[in-house]
Amino acid sequence: MDTDDLSPAELRVWRAFPRGETVDFGAGADDDAAWGPERTVRARVLRALLLNGPHEPGEIAALKLSGARVTGTLDLRYATVDSVVRLSHCRFDEVPDLSGSQLSYLNLSHSELPGLSGARTRVDGSVRLSGCRFHGPVYLGGARISGVLFLERAELSAGGSTETALGLNQVVIEDRLCAPGLRARGRIRLNGATVAGSVDLQDADLSHPGGTVLDAEALDVGANVQARRLRAQGRIDLRGARVPGRIDLLRATLSNPGNTALRASSCVIGELWLREGPPIVGRLNLRRSQLEQLDLEPEMLPDQVRLLDLTYTFLTPHEPVERRLPMLTRDGGAYDPHGYEQLTAAYRRSGDDHAARQVQLAKQRRHRATLSWYGRLWGYVQDAAVGYGFRPLRAFGWLLSLLAVGSIAFALDHPPALKQEEAPEFNPVFFTLDLLVPVISFGQEGAFAPQGAQQWLSYVLVLTGWILATTILAGVTRTVSRQ
Repeated sequence: MDTDDLSPAELRVWRAFPRGETVDFGAGADDDAAWGPERTVRARVLRALLLNGPHEPGEIAALKLSGARVTGTLDLRYATVDSVVRLSHCRFDEVPDLSGSQLSYLNLSHSELPGLSGARTRVDGSVRLSGCRFHGPVYLGGARISGVLFLERAELSAGGSTETALGLNQVVIEDRLCAPGLRARGRIRLNGATVAGSVDLQDADLSHPGGTVLDAEALDVGANVQARRLRAQGRIDLRGARVPGRIDLLRATLSNPGNTALRASSCVIGELWLREGPPIVGRLNLRRSQLEQLDLEPEMLPDQVRLLDLTYTFLTPHEPVERRLPMLTRDGGAYDPHGYEQLTAAYRRSGDDHAARQVQLAKQRRHRATLSWYGRLWGYVQDAAVGYGFRPLRAFGWLLSLLAVGSIAFALDHPPALKQEEAPEFNPVFFTLDLLVPVISFGQEGAFAPQGAQQWLSYVLVLTGWILATTILAGVTRTVSRQ
């Protein structure tokens, strides 16, 4: 490019490039008058510098520009740029196109852009978009970044007819995704992305009401997803994600009325933290996921929770059964025995066997509602008699009560002996026990024949004894098989 065609501002940039010096045009402002010709640089001049710019022996060329207005389209499609590119606090009139390019380092911090196109870009270092304001979509799908992708305090807006504010689908980040304080209006796409380190979305404000605000299906993270105090309006979709560390949603606000607020189904996660925040507005879907630790406060649970085939090892914090059981009844009324077994196992691991038995009792009662009328009737009998085997002392209470009733009734009026000369001495207590306990004989039942009302009482005692014996046996069998 002929330097005679350059403006004074462009000539400053041209002369500074070979030595890697910074050209600072000062702080900008929101009004157009502040971005006059004295700080305006054409995009084609920057392109010429990056592709065929002058070099000086012993110096490292670099494009370092601050406070400039860049006019035209910075077109670096499929270009290989060895120089550092730092265009901070700049204002771009057109969307830079970096698609398919290979860069060593890119810094657009605190700049204002109508968007950014960088699909399949390769960057050997980091990409800094900290504090940037994007009025249109940022596309980095399929990009590969060897360093960190910085988006802290950046502002993104989908703009136009598209709903995507940030496209990071299939991106590979070999370090971290650092975006605390990110503000996005529109969808963020992270589906199929790979981040070797952590994803930091702490204090981020994401909004896409009625749609998917964070699409992160099959996201693969090497460490943690830190999203404390996250505010999300719209659906967060993490289906199939793999996070060996933790997904930290401490004090997060999740809202998607009438639809799913958080979908983390079919995931493999080390720890999922959902606590100290307001109740989730919308559905929570954790179906078929595998978690080492589920840190969940009941206060954050929404009215609809999907837990089918969810597997977790530890459930914290330790809460009374009455506060944990409601989450198992919010899956559209469906009975899920696996959910009760998982909760039972969690209580047993914490050493609370009493709570574990309460969960098992609640499971049997919930299962009873799915049976036919006669199955439900037998279930009520088992529940009343021995609490489905989880309250065995209740059976002894019934036995003692019936023993007392029978003993008093037969003591007041002895039944006649069948054979007076062969009958043993009548004992009302052991006669009642003979009737109640079907597998033990004290020689009383076969020697005496109650009549009238006593005969009906004996029938009741025999029938009740068999029912109690059967329910006790069923409870013991269930307990032994559970162990």
